[in-house]
Amino acid sequence: MHEAVLLVGGQGTRLRPLTINTPKPMLPVAGVPCTAHQIARAREAGVGRIILSTSYRAEVFASHFGDGSALGVELIYVTEDEPLGTGGAIRHVADCLQSGPDDPVLVFNGDILSGLDIAGLVHQWRDASADVALYLTRVQDPRAYGSVPTDAHGRVIEFLEKPERVEDIVTDQINAGCYVFRRSVIDSIPSGRPVSVERETFPHLLASGARLVGVVDEGYWLDLGTPLAFVTGSCDLVRGVAPSPLVPIDRPEGRDALVLAGATVADGASVSGGSCIGIGSQVASGASVESSVVFDNAMICEGAIVRDSIVGRDAYVGKDARLDGVVVGDGARIGASNELTNGARVWPDSVIADASIRFSSDQ
Repeated sequence: MHEAVLLVGGQGTRLRPLTINTPKPMLPVAGVPCTAHQIARAREAGVGRIILSTSYRAEVFASHFGDGSALGVELIYVTEDEPLGTGGAIRHVADCLQSGPDDPVLVFNGDILSGLDIAGLVHQWRDASADVALYLTRVQDPRAYGSVPTDAHGRVIEFLEKPERVEDIVTDQINAGCYVFRRSVIDSIPSGRPVSVERETFPHLLASGARLVGVVDEGYWLDLGTPLAFVTGSCDLVRGVAPSPLVPIDRPEGRDALVLAGATVADGASVSGGSCIGIGSQVASGASVESSVVFDNAMICEGAIVRDSIVGRDAYVGKDARLDGVVVGDGARIGASNELTNGARVWPDSVIADASIRFSSDQ
């Protein structure tokens, strides 16, 4: 059985206000925290022991997952007192690792949803006698990411910063946020200070002659860091586009929606596009929820339209209200007939009064 490190210390500022009270990796994606999906897929690949490197709201992880036995793994929690970066966080948990110096240790970024063949990545690390194997994916426009060119044999050539111009792009391969480290490499990372694996650890390894290989996987990959990506990822899990053993395949509502236990969808309501309706939530008659995520104990009132949006826990969306590309914080209340569109964010426990203009159902 392998062991792994899961980096879950980020604050998720791009997903505020959802992350004010909840760490980004603990937000429910298709009904369960993103971290749970990652743990379940790692377990399928033969990982039996996982160290969670936590920082922001660290107590939330241990409270939810405990010792990991419910997910079939052993979980260990290590908390950073101050942010240490990706490399620093990996080094910070080294004393908890039980692997030998030449054994593989998997490392996962905590905000990635992917269909990576995890066991295959370990096999390729071993076959290449590599010090580090990096999971790479191809993107249409790599300017938002650091690029990782490789040679004909898959060996990493260099790590490039985000290119500013299209003509500066040398490869569409990017670091996809999963690695296999030789244990001794983790021990060589400087301790007690912030370290970036992308900007410091990996370039230094290349300069010293270490063997780094890039493994391009053509399967599903998504960074869940923005509201639009978060909604997309949840809907993809529900519809079976993204893989997870925690999403039921056979369910009464089919593959176009996921209605969790205790939630109610009234006759005449529509839930579609991979939407997930959280535990105890209600969707009233005549309401429409399309390609959206509704957290637990929320209320979507009669005639409301929710599209491409996230509705937080205990939130209320009033009669005939319209949300399109909106993030509604926990406990917020959207009054009747309001219309909120792309980019709008409603802070937790905020109240937006009923609008004076009423929409007809055929508009």
